[in-house]
Amino acid sequence: MKKILYLLLILVFSHSTYAVENNTLFDQHFNDYSENLEDAIDAKKEGIFIFFHMEECPFCQKMRRNVLSQKPVIDYFKQNFLNFEVDIESSVDLTDFNGNDTLEKIFAQRHNLVGATPVLAFFDLTGKRMVRRTGFANEKDFLLLANYFVEKAYKDEKFIRYKRKHR
Repeated sequence: MKKILYLLLILVFSHSTYAVENNTLFDQHFNDYSENLEDAIDAKKEGIFIFFHMEECPFCQKMRRNVLSQKPVIDYFKQNFLNFEVDIESSVDLTDFNGNDTLEKIFAQRHNLVGATPVLAFFDLTGKRMVRRTGFANEKDFLLLANYFVEKAYKDEKFIRYKRKHR
């Protein structure tokens, strides 16, 4: 009986750990984006997605609740990107894509991401920002924006035109 109970506890614990790990969009990292680029290349990802936010931003919170927590979003983003978040007001240390030490808020400023949030930014495997959108995006538009990046459609047309063609 003890063995069965023990096995049951292991099964429940391992399932809950699996569920937690697979139900979150954001990847773990140590604020070294130059290393994250290498990880993305090694994992054969399309690029890096960064969710720039402010803690008190109601649109950021709405996006977390209604979009970033949805299984189709998590699945698509985990398949194609390494996914991180940056608080644009934070003084946490980080290493940028070029290996330079800086702060999260300075990193955000360098990418012209100060002011309105959320900012949805997609970086290629060299660390260059290729796609950026400011403001809340519903699940459908968010997935379409990611696909716009994956297909490299940004090279040929603006997102609004791409969106009209894919509605």
